[in-house]
Amino acid sequence: MSDLLQQLSGLVLGSVPTMLLFLATLATYRWLVHVPLTKVLSERYARTQGAMEKATAAIAAAEVKTAEYENRLRSARVSIFRERQERLHALHVESEKVLSEARFAAEKHVVSARLSLEESMEKVRLQLDASIDPLTAEVVRTLLPQGHASRQERA
Repeated sequence: MSDLLQQLSGLVLGSVPTMLLFLATLATYRWLVHVPLTKVLSERYARTQGAMEKATAAIAAAEVKTAEYENRLRSARVSIFRERQERLHALHVESEKVLSEARFAAEKHVVSARLSLEESMEKVRLQLDASIDPLTAEVVRTLLPQGHASRQERA
């Protein structure tokens, strides 16, 4: 067994420089590569995460602005619709007023035309009544012979 122990101790003693070299390589790797790489990766992650958070915040802000713009647009549409309805109502009221005035003027014109027509008819009747007797006498004179006319005049 001592032989085995001697061989093992020789192997361990021979591997000590390899272990020391491995540990030095490991420490150098950590110091030169792993720590800067970890630092760069953490910065990259922080920047990426920050960019993601900024993008999320920008999206949320854009959604808020979109909602605000939609509300403004909706209120503007309601305002425009209300103004349009008010203008249409005012136009309707104005047209009703004008139409009523036109009706009144037309009725007034019809009444005055009817009165004028009745006056003209009355004048014509009076003229006809006044001219009936001479026309009748002339018709009788024309149609009846002279002898009958003188007899009728005497009667």
